[in-house]
Amino acid sequence: MGAFCNIYLVFCVYLFLSKSSSLSLTCKLRRRFHLNGLHKAGDVVFGGVLKIHYISVFPENEFTSDPQDPSCEGFDTRWFRQAMTMVFAVDEINRNSNLLPNVTLGYSLYDDCGALVTGFRAALVLASGQEEQFLLKENCSGTPSVVGIVGDTYSTVSIAISSVLGLFRLPMVSHYATCSCLSDRQRFPSFFRTIPSDAFQVRAMIQILKHFGWTWVGLLVSDDDYGLNVARSFPSDLSQSGGGCLAYSEVLPWDSDSNKLRKIVHLIKTSTAHVVMVFAHDGHMYELMEEVVRQNVTDRQWIASEAWTTATALHTAHFMPYLRGTLGIAIRRGEIAGLRDFLLQIRPDQNDNNIHGNSMVTQFWEYTFQCRFAPPPAGWVETGGTLCTGQEDIENVETDFLDLSNLRPEYNVYKAVYAMAYALDDMLQCKPGKGPFREHSCANRQTMEPWQVVHYLQTVNFTTPFGDEVSFDENGDVLPIYDVMNWLWLPDGRTKVQNVGEVKESAEGEELTLPPRSVCSESCPPGTRMARKKGEPECCFDCIPCSEGKISNKTDSMECTSCPEDFWSSPQRDHCVPKKTEFLSYHEPLGICLTTASLLGTFICAVILGIFTYHRSTPMVRANNSELSFLLLVSLKLCFLCSLLFMGRPSLWTCQLRHAAFGISFVLCVSCILVKTMVVLAVFKASKPGGGASLKWFGAVQQRGTVLALTCIQAAICTAWLVSASPAPHKNTQYHNDKIVYECVVGSTVGFAVLLGYIGLLAILSFLLAFLARNLPDNFNEAKLITFSMLIFCAVWVAFVPAYVNSPGKYADAVEVFAILASSFGLLVALFGPKCYIILLRPERNTKKAIMGRGTTKS
Repeated sequence: MGAFCNIYLVFCVYLFLSKSSSLSLTCKLRRRFHLNGLHKAGDVVFGGVLKIHYISVFPENEFTSDPQDPSCEGFDTRWFRQAMTMVFAVDEINRNSNLLPNVTLGYSLYDDCGALVTGFRAALVLASGQEEQFLLKENCSGTPSVVGIVGDTYSTVSIAISSVLGLFRLPMVSHYATCSCLSDRQRFPSFFRTIPSDAFQVRAMIQILKHFGWTWVGLLVSDDDYGLNVARSFPSDLSQSGGGCLAYSEVLPWDSDSNKLRKIVHLIKTSTAHVVMVFAHDGHMYELMEEVVRQNVTDRQWIASEAWTTATALHTAHFMPYLRGTLGIAIRRGEIAGLRDFLLQIRPDQNDNNIHGNSMVTQFWEYTFQCRFAPPPAGWVETGGTLCTGQEDIENVETDFLDLSNLRPEYNVYKAVYAMAYALDDMLQCKPGKGPFREHSCANRQTMEPWQVVHYLQTVNFTTPFGDEVSFDENGDVLPIYDVMNWLWLPDGRTKVQNVGEVKESAEGEELTLPPRSVCSESCPPGTRMARKKGEPECCFDCIPCSEGKISNKTDSMECTSCPEDFWSSPQRDHCVPKKTEFLSYHEPLGICLTTASLLGTFICAVILGIFTYHRSTPMVRANNSELSFLLLVSLKLCFLCSLLFMGRPSLWTCQLRHAAFGISFVLCVSCILVKTMVVLAVFKASKPGGGASLKWFGAVQQRGTVLALTCIQAAICTAWLVSASPAPHKNTQYHNDKIVYECVVGSTVGFAVLLGYIGLLAILSFLLAFLARNLPDNFNEAKLITFSMLIFCAVWVAFVPAYVNSPGKYADAVEVFAILASSFGLLVALFGPKCYIILLRPERNTKKAIMGRGTTKS
């Protein structure tokens, strides 16, 4: 088979070169490969060559003039999950508006069925397309059907594919091919990978040997590029590191040669080297362990390469007495958010041409549920086989397809797809005249060449959502990091593969972090408590995070302790922090707005007071007792200023003063309005025959006395309230557990209600009197203005009550401040706006005749 593949490779290159020499030729597709694939159209298409089946069955006429495509057997749901991870990554990128905007990615993914010839055919199909006929361009250029290929799984297949694709600089990003030979940029100029090379893996294993002082080891490798390159480099790397010597080096056969396996296991059994390192695939290891069990080779420390470290097929009661304690190098584990939901949506649809109607999904469904879609194979139903409906619930079947706790190859596939996407995004964001190519030109989506994508792949640098940085060195290798795993055989017969450390590249070389511990459960860090596992020894426990408001500040705490009243647990639950405080602050946007409005109102009052003082001798100011007008402006200024007492952190004096100042200021204001209204009624009543006696009750002294008396009543109410049940600051923790809301409790609800009720009584009385006087004959009847101002005032405070009751914490203060400001602005604008308009803009109407309605001049 290997000889055929080499001949086939040379033939394909020769065919391409011979066709390219005749530039005017029209090329026709000589043969269409029938491959197991999955496709989705897009503006740009990513290719994929992944293993989903692990057995290829070649027909008898494979070497005839008309060979048939091999069939695939041995469906593996874990490998299928890797293919679906590529589909998921493309779909996630298409939904990301920040990466490749206005570009829809597609994919064309093929199953290599674990065979070089099938993987090579798939790569040729991806590179050249499947058009029946095309005309060669004179400059022999053109955009390939895919911009890059994710894969292949095997190093041997990757070598064969990249040897050809490298001639045309078509990028290939492998997630699993580790052969160090692929780092040769002369042979493989467009090859990249998201898995560290075997060169680093060898050095990582040597670090493990040195850590434990193991200087006498045996080496077993697979009979392929993956293993043979390790066999060539390992002895020299081991001797150069001073880590020890190699007792033996053997190659495991591909063809299950029992005689050779027997000799290898006998060598392991008789050798004085008790440490055995195996660079091979899980299939090799399975056959090797069968012979190990037969010869009963115990007391050996196995060290696994990444190809079989996480192989669950070896976690059996048959093998684990011999493999327990195995140390292995594993691909970096990652997490992919949203992948499980995506996998649950996969469902076969026989009438759909997208992913759900694909034969690959159908194969997965039939394998998982052990059923067949109609029409079933002959005799299937008769022998008791069931028919698939497509409505089976994948969550109710025992399968490792949905086990996402150990995403390793899948994580590399995810990174490979994103690497190509980020490279393409960098290329499309290039600004003309600042590009990296000839004459600072840029590539574009319509005419981009594969070598241009390779250029941007070489410089790509991004961080995954899991926090791993992805970039490639000059050889196309990713930043190297491996997890170190240990196989534990638990008393109940289960096998646990536990992460016990990591090895990564550092400035000093390979850095191994390997804690020398053997525990059933890791220690519970601060912020958690220990919870015993039911039915298991006391060394086995779960670490439960402390609930909110509780902490544990030491390792392996049995209980979490509650924080003091004014404290809350930190996000890590390992110490208590002071609770956040909340009150209506001058520094927050809401407080700034209210403070600005308060100061603005105060400033406007001061301006109007200045205007009235300057024009105090004019009829408009002198009408209806100018003294009351000045007193009203002063009281409005106090109303605006008292709202500032509601800002800032409440204290005893601010809580006591805020409501008293508010109540007295507003009563003074409303009392002035009430007296002015009464004076208006008295003046017009006195103008009638026999009504002159009424004016003696509304002289200047009586007006001042009335305002003072009404204000003193409110002062008495406030004094009684403060003495009996004074408002006080209060720390409220009912609204939020992690926050203290500082507020003023009113102390006596009755006192607060009487204070507001008294203001309301005076406001309603003023409104009623002004309403009765609104039609009295006067060109400038102030009663109309008072009616309108009192209407605004009453509306604001009627709306205030329910809003105040239903507002928590600082928002109750904000509602009260808003009501104070709204009602104050309403009174200020309604009462003094028209007067200022006449004084400043219509001075011809500021005469006694105009105000009384006689001799009015028209402008």
